[in-house]
Amino acid sequence: MPVLELNHAAGCCTIKLERGLLGKPAGWREHVTGKVLIVTDRIVAGYYLQPLVQTLAEFAPAEIILPPGESAKTLDNWHAILEKLASLGAQRDATIVALGGGVIGDLAGFAAASYMRGISVVQAPTTLLAQVDAAIGGKTGFNLAAGKNLVGAFHQPTAVMMDVESLATLDERDYLAGLAEVIKYGAIRDASFIDWLEDNVDPLLQRRADTLEVAVARSAQHKIEVVEADEREAGQRALLNFGHTFGHAIETATGYERYRHGEAVAIGMHLAARLSAKLDLIADSDAQRLTRLLASLALPTDPPADVESKALLAHMHLDKKNRGGKNRLILLDALGAAIIRDDIEPNLLLELLES
Repeated sequence: MPVLELNHAAGCCTIKLERGLLGKPAGWREHVTGKVLIVTDRIVAGYYLQPLVQTLAEFAPAEIILPPGESAKTLDNWHAILEKLASLGAQRDATIVALGGGVIGDLAGFAAASYMRGISVVQAPTTLLAQVDAAIGGKTGFNLAAGKNLVGAFHQPTAVMMDVESLATLDERDYLAGLAEVIKYGAIRDASFIDWLEDNVDPLLQRRADTLEVAVARSAQHKIEVVEADEREAGQRALLNFGHTFGHAIETATGYERYRHGEAVAIGMHLAARLSAKLDLIADSDAQRLTRLLASLALPTDPPADVESKALLAHMHLDKKNRGGKNRLILLDALGAAIIRDDIEPNLLLELLES
């Protein structure tokens, strides 16, 4: 299976996609140095921690196990990783291995960015969302009560080690939530990918490994191309946040407990597509097509009925993509092409959220 490369300002990140990779020591040796700390969560640890400890046995890895879920992305857990590194006597040649989903990748990546002003991190994503999005590109951080990912840094991983076999044990909701990020690439960059996804709904729902390898590799290539063109989100990379402004607001308003990230993004993509149609950027039929694809993969599209639209709008206003006090939204000007707009009146957003 493919070995991809992401070239960035500080060097090159190797992205490996191979079945059984978590159990193949030879695939890891060139990416791991010094003291090794595996950061994972309680659920992932039950499946993959000991196999990975065996794979990295020659490095005698230490481990830290955190609680699962978005609510774990806190200052306290970031601090716990740093204290663990210090207790190991880790120096600047140390390596953190982030074994898990996007939450673990964000936290472990930020710890790597901040310990001794930067050590290596190898991302070992075990969720679909992390494999196609969160583990690639170097965004790290954690949440504050006021909003998602308000603290963080850009810190590119040394390598991303992806094994689609790990998706077999993924919770159904988490798996489906990851498909939202796959759909996103088709919506913003690749109309033919939308065609392919529509043709492969059943094998995707069945988690067929051959289909997943295509979906992951194609999504990863899109992410690589965007990051290489705009590593620090000065322009084009912001397009990857299609659906995320609405989605992050929904997550924040519901305390990060009701929705998986991908579920909130699915709702956000539905709303952003509807807004795009409302502004005559795309046809209603294209917006409806995207919504049908989301629904066919068992993803939600309706915002929470018990959260006031004004509350969602207030959370959207704090989104870190905003500039000059204006809401900065990613919309579609075709199915397969996205644009950035910062001229959408709040009243129009309220009307959309209330309709």
